[in-house]
Amino acid sequence: MLVPELIRRKRDGGELAPEEIEALVAGITDGSVTDAQVGALAMAIVWRGMTAPERVALTGAMMRSGEVLDWHDPARGPALEGPVLDKHSTGGVGNKVSLLLAPIVAACGGAVPMISGRGLGHTGGTLDKLESIPGYDVTPTPDRLRAVVRDAGCAIIGQTGALAPADRRLYAIRDATGTVESLSLIVASILSKKLAAGLDALVMDVKAGSGAFLPSLEETRELARAIVDVARGNGLPTTALLTDMNQVLGRTAGNAVEVRESIEALTDPAGADPRLLEVTLALSAELLVLGGLAADPVAARAAADRALAGGAAADRFAAMVAALGGPSDLLESPGRHLPTAAVVRAVEPTQEGVVSGIDVRAVGVAIVALGGGRARETDPVDHAVGLTEVAALGAAVAPGGRPLAVLHARDEAGFERAAQAVRAAFSVGGSAPADRPVLERIG
Repeated sequence: MLVPELIRRKRDGGELAPEEIEALVAGITDGSVTDAQVGALAMAIVWRGMTAPERVALTGAMMRSGEVLDWHDPARGPALEGPVLDKHSTGGVGNKVSLLLAPIVAACGGAVPMISGRGLGHTGGTLDKLESIPGYDVTPTPDRLRAVVRDAGCAIIGQTGALAPADRRLYAIRDATGTVESLSLIVASILSKKLAAGLDALVMDVKAGSGAFLPSLEETRELARAIVDVARGNGLPTTALLTDMNQVLGRTAGNAVEVRESIEALTDPAGADPRLLEVTLALSAELLVLGGLAADPVAARAAADRALAGGAAADRFAAMVAALGGPSDLLESPGRHLPTAAVVRAVEPTQEGVVSGIDVRAVGVAIVALGGGRARETDPVDHAVGLTEVAALGAAVAPGGRPLAVLHARDEAGFERAAQAVRAAFSVGGSAPADRPVLERIG
């Protein structure tokens, strides 16, 4: 294989054969394809795109670049009961769906080894949220992971070095060469890790709106269709829901504050944010149908509702936390364990009116600036900072009355900076657009 010839062909708009893509990915994994060649190949793909067969081949080759888990092979340990299911989101602000969905699906008979990530840009990361729980281990050994999924039904953890190593190197080079924005490479990056996790079915939560990775609904729809097609092309049953990110999902945004809201939703679903529940239950129902645990969407939604309302999902979450090293009484006493900020104060609007628009990306950036995310990969995360009581679109706010949010900061200077950013992110007027938490289904 002459790597420059393959790069040149892709640069000129040609199509690569599956065996050529397999060889390129092997070279990316073992280092025989140089950084310069990887960067040039990525740029050629950004400019020329990839055909549907190329996307399927690239994703499959990246999946096979490392370990591929098999949860039903007795030679690797006791086989799991039930289908192995997972959900992946393209990210957002206040997006705590994973913390609810994993135990709901587990309570309905699924096995959920959910491999999650850290915050990226303005979006929050599930691992950062979970690391606000003292002792919670996001990098368990394979044996411990299998035991937790078997006993608790779910385990939300980080990616191990053995899964899809080609993606790790390719993503680092894309990040350094300005080649992140490629639909084909984004799809391969997302799905190679999910395929390597040995899933029986996957549901995608693809966000659209001002706080999403892709704000345009048409771009979001294109990404969702590509993910579904490539996943199915690699033998993984997948559907996608397009969900709204024109406002914070739920009433909180941060790390510990989102864990607390998730615990409240699990233990008192009647008092939970309706939009958060709608998105969570819709995604849960998709997975239950895909995994063969429910005959149709109506039965699946009813099963998910029962698991949440009856407390079975809360029990699964508590078991997962304890099995991964967290406190056994987290659900009963979250205030004893979750970190709290030194400064907690309301952010009042400058005028009375109705919240008519929210720049959700700006809200996420404000939380990162507080220390709730990372400006650089090596930055520490302050798990205590964030927002609670976030006003939704259509909420009536007023100085001295309903605030835009309650801000949790480490000091007064941080509070003032973030409060100014939050006020600038909210538009207060006379009306708000109609709310549709779930926009459409693809697949």
